[in-house]
Amino acid sequence: MEHATQARKGDCILRLPEVEKRTGLRRATIYRRAGEGTFPKPVRLGPNSTGWLESEIDGFLAGLAAERNAQAGMQ
Repeated sequence: MEHATQARKGDCILRLPEVEKRTGLRRATIYRRAGEGTFPKPVRLGPNSTGWLESEIDGFLAGLAAERNAQAGMQ
């Protein structure tokens, strides 16, 4: 699955609780999938903080919907 690599104008940084809420995934799954390359990688905000670009999370969710729709059309 491909993810955007550049922030869009007006893009927001989402912290982990918001990413969990939007995706329905838990912390461990988010980080595991990011390591596997199947989820957007976090951006480092400081020595002890990370976040995700909202556009990349939106793109991830749109990709899931597109996969679902493609599979539904194949059945």
